[in-house]
Amino acid sequence: MIVTVTLNTAIDKTLSVPNFRLGRRHRTVEQTTMPGGKGVNVARVLKTLGAPVIATGLAGGPTGTRIVEQLTQLSVLSDFVRISEESRTNTAVIDPTTGEQTEINERGPKVSPHEVELFVDKLLYLAKGASLCVFAGSLPRDVDTDIYAYLIRELRRLNVTTVVDTDGDPLRRAVRAEPDVISPNVLEAEELVGHEFNDDEDRMYAVREICELGAREAVMTMNDGVFARMQDGTIYRVRVRGGAIEPRATVGSGDAFLAGFVSSRYQGKSVEEALAFGVACGAESTQHLGAGLIDPERVERLLGEVEVERPSPVT
Repeated sequence: MIVTVTLNTAIDKTLSVPNFRLGRRHRTVEQTTMPGGKGVNVARVLKTLGAPVIATGLAGGPTGTRIVEQLTQLSVLSDFVRISEESRTNTAVIDPTTGEQTEINERGPKVSPHEVELFVDKLLYLAKGASLCVFAGSLPRDVDTDIYAYLIRELRRLNVTTVVDTDGDPLRRAVRAEPDVISPNVLEAEELVGHEFNDDEDRMYAVREICELGAREAVMTMNDGVFARMQDGTIYRVRVRGGAIEPRATVGSGDAFLAGFVSSRYQGKSVEEALAFGVACGAESTQHLGAGLIDPERVERLLGEVEVERPSPVT
């Protein structure tokens, strides 16, 4: 079983608005509304891929009820701790004429120490039947930024593989707890290592730096694929061939990548196969309005357009 953790769940609204301009009145030409938060998106893709998954985390108020109900309608197993304050709603506006997207993410609810304790107890119970756990997304208010790091250490005692996709201080602390995999995007990775990346050599060095900070494996997501450093020290550059696919909406493509990668690793596939499948999932997800949506048949076809390279090691 795979467990996904989303502490800051949301209802995600994605709006398609041609010629979007600030300060103007607009009408949408298309929109989607679905349960969200990064871990929920990962769980939805894992379910689509046929992987055994259960989504957990914190959910509150009518919005939290809606999140749980919609996951049930999608046949995604879930077991959330209910909190007193309302879960958030996030909005993404995509301009189909330019491809630009604007995301507005609410801050999220305030969570009490007792609610956090209830969640920790629930996760440790669920982890007894799991082999892999994905921690994904931001933290709601008043949750200790060390929580991911603490849970990584606890799950290691249960021999559960841990995967982390977050940012800022929670990511820095999580990396020091030595998770099995972290999967930041470029901006998150730059913040983590403390400098910008100017070229591919910088990016190769960055994934090595991240592993030196504590992560056993680092996978940095980019617009066209990933840079990855695996536990044996091998560095990979995996990407979709130029022109193979024209992105429609990139919201949640990193979540789709992570789900594809985790699904493959769970099945015992090789590192190269897992990275390639993850990149194909992330790329295919850009054809859909809304995060955490993929077409498995198109993913399989797109696999033929994915290039796996092993760049020369950074000295």
